[in-house]
Amino acid sequence: MDGRLQKRYVQLVESHMNVVQAVAAGVKALPRAGKAFAATQAAWRFFANPRVTLGKLIEPLRELGRQAARESHSPYVLLVHDWSKLDFDGHKSKMDLTQLSQKLDRGYEQMTPLLVDAHTGDPLAPMGIAVLSAKGMHTSESEIPQPRLAHLDQVLPWMESSCGWGLKKTCVHVIDREGDSLKHMRQWQAAGHLFLARADDRRVKFRDQSRLLSEIAQILQQEGAFQGTGEVSIRGRAGQQGIAEAEIVLDGPAWGTTSEGKTCRVLGEALRLRLIVVHVRDAEGNLLAEWLLLTNVSNVAALQIALWYYWRWRIESFHKLLKSAGLEVEEWLQETAAAIAKRLLVGCMACVTVWALQRQTTPEAQECQRFLVRLSGRQMKRKRPVTAPALLAGLHLLLSMLDVLEQYTPAQLRNYADRAAPFLRRSG
Repeated sequence: MDGRLQKRYVQLVESHMNVVQAVAAGVKALPRAGKAFAATQAAWRFFANPRVTLGKLIEPLRELGRQAARESHSPYVLLVHDWSKLDFDGHKSKMDLTQLSQKLDRGYEQMTPLLVDAHTGDPLAPMGIAVLSAKGMHTSESEIPQPRLAHLDQVLPWMESSCGWGLKKTCVHVIDREGDSLKHMRQWQAAGHLFLARADDRRVKFRDQSRLLSEIAQILQQEGAFQGTGEVSIRGRAGQQGIAEAEIVLDGPAWGTTSEGKTCRVLGEALRLRLIVVHVRDAEGNLLAEWLLLTNVSNVAALQIALWYYWRWRIESFHKLLKSAGLEVEEWLQETAAAIAKRLLVGCMACVTVWALQRQTTPEAQECQRFLVRLSGRQMKRKRPVTAPALLAGLHLLLSMLDVLEQYTPAQLRNYADRAAPFLRRSG
């Protein structure tokens, strides 16, 4: 991008460092941007500019992701894959909405591979984006919309792309229960990628016998294989966590499709994986939660594997930050998925900025965090004195204050306050 577009990009990132209400769908203007309408028009021109491509907008995010990954104390880095529905029901101006889960459910679908620190679980940066519309998938990996793909068929291309991002860490791809597909796990293994997925209660081979994963968990429990790892909280209830593992083999046929699109069973090579079973039980021994995890990562402790899966929830928090807890993406008025995707990447840069501040633990950084939270006006819980939405709101107010102070003197501001709200004037 040229200098003018780069300047506009920085201004737009600053404008997205603000937690907005659902009724405030436009771009939040800093004072220097002049009237809100002018700022909105400038943003519209930026997102419609053909020189502003998704490929160019993703590069600053990837560079920050690379830098953060290099600073991690782990030789691994996690790439969490997930999808999020963008509901634009009632947005009549958007002509490329697509059907999602049901006939009346229309909107866009966002796919993001989120980079997560494998040592701390901190979110680092979104490393790509794809927004599905009726005209195809608008992705940071292509200049033109791509054909619609099933969710899991999208994962291998992202795995392949990640090899060219210069992460200089061993990448482990983390996927929720949707990733429990023998066909796709075979593809990922054959391509040399490491993965971690939550499994359903599928049938596998264990000690040369066919067993359900739930049966294997019971056998491990009877054999005393679970190692206690401490107290955790599940849906507000305290419990003791235990972890056990076993080697299992998936050697049956997988579900696939023929060239005519018909469902069929496809044979393949036997897949040897680690089964990590995580139990959380209350004081009476009742099972509160159970995770059945499958992975081909061989030289990492089971407890660390369980933590990696737990940190998958960072992407849920990221989606919430883009939606109801932050940028209100589902109220944006851009009229195409291509423009929404561009604005999403601008909003992602605002998220990455506050995540970087959250990761800092120096006294100066913590003082800055407290100041921004106080500036935001948020009432925080004692257990969570700093949150990304509060930092976003406080940072936007700080940038606005600095911009105002460059244009007005403190005496002028005091005079404006006296005129606008004389009843608040302090005596003496």
